[in-house]
Amino acid sequence: MAITDIAAYAHLSKTDIEALGDELDAIRADIEASLGVRDAHYIRRTILFQRTLEVLARLIIATSRSRTGWLLGTAALAFAKSVENMEIGHNVTHGQWDWMNDPEIHSNTWEWDMVALSAQWRYSHNYRHHVFSNVVGVDDDLGFGVIRITRDQPWQPQHLMQPLRNLLLAVIFEWGIALHGVHSERDRLAPDGEKVWEARMALVGKIARQAAKDYVVTPALSRSRWRRALAANVSANLLRNLWAYLVIFCGHFPDGAEKFTPDALKDETPAHWYLRQMLGAANFKAGPLLAFSSGNLCYQIEHHLFPDLPSNRLAEIAVRVKALCAKYDLPYTSGSLARQYFLTLRTIHKLALPDRFLRATHHDAPETASEHKFSRATGVRTGGLKSALQSRARR
Repeated sequence: MAITDIAAYAHLSKTDIEALGDELDAIRADIEASLGVRDAHYIRRTILFQRTLEVLARLIIATSRSRTGWLLGTAALAFAKSVENMEIGHNVTHGQWDWMNDPEIHSNTWEWDMVALSAQWRYSHNYRHHVFSNVVGVDDDLGFGVIRITRDQPWQPQHLMQPLRNLLLAVIFEWGIALHGVHSERDRLAPDGEKVWEARMALVGKIARQAAKDYVVTPALSRSRWRRALAANVSANLLRNLWAYLVIFCGHFPDGAEKFTPDALKDETPAHWYLRQMLGAANFKAGPLLAFSSGNLCYQIEHHLFPDLPSNRLAEIAVRVKALCAKYDLPYTSGSLARQYFLTLRTIHKLALPDRFLRATHHDAPETASEHKFSRATGVRTGGLKSALQSRARR
C-alpha cells in the first residue's frame, strides 16, 4: 500500500520534520530575497530566443529546397516549441515570474502554444497535482487517469492495454493534457452544468485556434509549399509531445517517487508537505543544455518543493536540498534520463498485470512502498530512511 504515516516511513521525528521545514523555508526566503534584474533578463532573453528560433525555423522550412534543410528547420521548430512549452509556458503559468509584475509574463495572462488551456491547466496542475502530489485518488496526475502506476489502484482488465495506452499518450501528450485539464474543471464546477459547458466550449475554442494556426494558417503562408510546412508542423508537434511526455514521466514515476494515501493528509503541516514533495518526486541528471531543454524539470524534487520559484534558480537550490537530504539521512532520488525512463517503463508494463503475477508485496515493491516496509516482520528500523533502504538492499 502507499504511505500513510510519512514520518514513520521517513524515519524522522516530529521535531526533525519541523526542523527540516524551517531549513527549506530559509532556502525559499534566500532565493526570494535575491530575485532581481538578472532573473528578469533571463526569462526575457529566453522568450526572445524562442521566438527568434521559431521564426528562423519556419523560414528555413519555407525556403529550403533540400531534405536536409527541411529536417534542420523541423528540428529547430520542435526545439522552439519544447522551450515554449516547458521553460516558458509551464514555468510562467506556475507564477514563477509574477514577482516581475510584467503583464505579458504573468501566470494569469500567458497562453501557451498547445491545445490545452492555461487557465484549466493551472487548476488541474498547480492545485490538484502540486498541492496533493502523489496522493492516490486525489492527485489526478498519478497515471493521468489512464495508466495504473501504483498497486493502490485496483487492477482492471483494461490495464492489460496500458503499454499501448502509454505509447498513445506519448504521441498525443498535448491533447492528453488538454482533456485532463477540462476533466478537472468538470469536477471543480459540478454540479453547475452551465459552467461545465462553458469550460468545454472554452477548450473547443482553444483547440480550433491552435489547429488553425498549426495546420492551416502557417502552412498557407508557404503558398505552393504548404504541404512541406504542414508536415513540418505535424512533426514538430509530435517531437514536442514525445519530449514533454518523457520529461514529465521521468520526474514522477520511476522507483523512489513514492505514493501516499489520503490519510497522509490528515493534520499535515507545511513541514510535512515539504517532506511529501521530497519523497514523491525524482530528478534526472542533466547538463545546462539538457536542463534548459527540459524546462529545468530535471530538478523535479526542487520544483515540487518550490513550484513558484524561477526555474533558472533550481540548480543552485538543488545543491542545498541535496545537502539537507544527507543531513537528515533521506534519499535524493536521481539517475540518468535513460535509467529513470527504464524504471518508469518497467512499472507501466508490470502493473498492467494482475497482482497475483507480481512477486513483491504491496508494502515493499519498487514502485509502491509504505511504512510497513520497515516493520519487524520485514526488516529492522535503524538510522534514517536512506540508511534503512541501503540496509535492506544489502539483504
